[in-house]
Amino acid sequence: MNGFVGQYEHQMDEKGRVSLPSAFRREAGSDRFVLLQWEKPYLTLFPESKWAAVQERLVEYRRNDPRAWNRVRLIVANAVEVSPDKQGRILVPTGLQEAAGLSGTVVLSGNLDRVELWDPSTYRTAVQENAGDLEDLAHQLFG
Repeated sequence: MNGFVGQYEHQMDEKGRVSLPSAFRREAGSDRFVLLQWEKPYLTLFPESKWAAVQERLVEYRRNDPRAWNRVRLIVANAVEVSPDKQGRILVPTGLQEAAGLSGTVVLSGNLDRVELWDPSTYRTAVQENAGDLEDLAHQLFG
């Protein structure tokens, strides 16, 4: 299958580790990821291959706009490289946990080319309750 699909709930332990579902680990094709918060209120986990494309766009943006340097600095300063341990867990640094309000149960939601980490109640409010009627979209996509 191509793309990160599905939604999982896992407990974050006291050290800030959360299990990355095996389906997501398989789909990534690598043990290297970049975790960051580029949009509030959730975190985004990019597989190495996808991050390479994002990084190219950041370099190009920075090259073409002198005002972009500090924006890129802020984005990259809050990004961390993570790799699943032998139990398939990734470490979410304290600063990123706080930025996304993560503790206890974490929703790991596939979003095609990336994985998002959400606080469950924030996810319900921000995504499920505000998605609107999917019927029109479903008909456009699935026929």
